[in-house]
Amino acid sequence: MKIAVTHENGQVFQHFGHTREFKVYDVEDGKVRSARVVDTNGSGHGALAGVLNELNAGVLICGGIGGGARSALAEAGIRLYGGVSGSADEAVASFLAGKLAYDPDVQCSHHGEHQHHGGQCGSHGCGEHSCGGQ
Repeated sequence: MKIAVTHENGQVFQHFGHTREFKVYDVEDGKVRSARVVDTNGSGHGALAGVLNELNAGVLICGGIGGGARSALAEAGIRLYGGVSGSADEAVASFLAGKLAYDPDVQCSHHGEHQHHGGQCGSHGCGEHSCGGQ
């Protein structure tokens, strides 16, 4: 099994559609056998599901994610564990132990709300766009 995590500086990156890299963990017999950081090559939102599919990832751990991206992952057969923060390595260890704290209903859909919370989605600035995964 391969587990991908949106990644930045060792942490779970908080906006799927803007992640610049995934940390991909190869898991056998419930243990991480290897891990590598993979650049997304500027892919964004919907295209990232294709990147994960090419990596043969069966699981994605991330922070915020929009509805369109959620749908693309579901179509690709990738299980989503969103609303996660903190260390990427610790998140994977928690997942493998069956103790990962995640939000099955996580959404990043704050289009037009930038003035209300400073343009933040998780812990980053999204700029002037919808994080709805389009």
